[in-house]
Amino acid sequence: MPKQLHKSFRDAQIRDLFARYTRKEIKLAHLTAIFKIGRSRIFALLNRYKEDPEGFTVNYRRCNAPHRIAPEIEENILRELRIEKKLILDPQIKLWSYNYSYIRDRLRDQYGQRVSVPTIIRKAKSGGFYLRKPVRRAHTREVLTNYIGELIQHDSSHHLWAPAAGTKWHLITSLDDHSRYILYADLAERETSWDHISALESLILCWGIPFSFYTDSHSIFRFVQGRDSHCRRHHLLTDGVDPQWKQVIRDLGIEVRHALSPQAKGKIERPYGWLQDRLVRTCSREDVRTIDEGRQVLRAELERYNNRQVHSTTGEIPAVRFQRARKEKRSLFREFMIPPPFLSTKDIFCLRLERVVDAYRTVRIRDLSFRLKGVDPREPVQMRIVFRRDQDLAEIRFWHEKTYLGTQRAKLEDFEGVRF
Repeated sequence: MPKQLHKSFRDAQIRDLFARYTRKEIKLAHLTAIFKIGRSRIFALLNRYKEDPEGFTVNYRRCNAPHRIAPEIEENILRELRIEKKLILDPQIKLWSYNYSYIRDRLRDQYGQRVSVPTIIRKAKSGGFYLRKPVRRAHTREVLTNYIGELIQHDSSHHLWAPAAGTKWHLITSLDDHSRYILYADLAERETSWDHISALESLILCWGIPFSFYTDSHSIFRFVQGRDSHCRRHHLLTDGVDPQWKQVIRDLGIEVRHALSPQAKGKIERPYGWLQDRLVRTCSREDVRTIDEGRQVLRAELERYNNRQVHSTTGEIPAVRFQRARKEKRSLFREFMIPPPFLSTKDIFCLRLERVVDAYRTVRIRDLSFRLKGVDPREPVQMRIVFRRDQDLAEIRFWHEKTYLGTQRAKLEDFEGVRF
């Protein structure tokens, strides 16, 4: 059935047939058979013919005039594109391309203006704000887990997130493999074992204990014996000793898998790329200068990623996919309970040191000394240390075998240089 009569019949032919129909020389069945269209469409055309028999036509004029957007919208598009170009040309900022989707979201959220991405791209090309994307090797995008909590991708990224701040921060993130939901994200000025233990505590107290973690081979997560190290200790091999973070993981009964290359960390590197794009662009536009201001921007971008962004691999919003898995009981998260004989979460999520009590029933850490009761000289004591940075204090909980000996406190500055 032809969809457009003007491609099969001339106007004169159609007018002649309609004139013969009005004179009752032919029937409606003849018109439907000839035109191969339905009765309702024929009656609509007949009404138009009766209104103006001489001027009747089925041809139409295509509007060739370009669709023009409002001047204020065009001005905002160009303003955002100029900011993008400045960021891309800055060698200290790790951005290599324009993010037109970000500009679309920015126009909608900040100015209340709705513009399509193709419109922004057309303006970018005509204004010289366009870079061809480099050809990249195709990678397989798939979900390898069937349960939430089955595998948690954990990593950190060191970048100049806020150009106006002039200093790089570490972004620590944990992502659920099945749902692609980011369970934890925070900015840190320094990357230490304590920062990753704090991230672990926040995740587990909120969601429960996952089945396994997936990290790279950074020294915080894994001891790797260097082959050509000048100070190599030959009695210790790779994984011959557990770093502080891994000791916490071991006590919680969580498996750890280590990626051997950055390519193997692709699942969490892609969210980092998304966050890096959004964080840098927003922090630059909002003149973010402190890490607390950066955290506010990070929380807003996380809310967008987790609750509004459709993931390219799963085809679903991460929060929706995560909650559905919980309702369907497809979860390997376990409830966290403080294992005996410990009394507090501070005994689990902490830094650990072991010292031997001297003849004065005292243990020492560099220039610090702590006098203890309830333990004999030459007995080993385990120190479980929690940093309270908001108060610039360290809280040390002492344990001998399964006996709690008490808590003492010290200034954080006194722990500078202590190797955990």
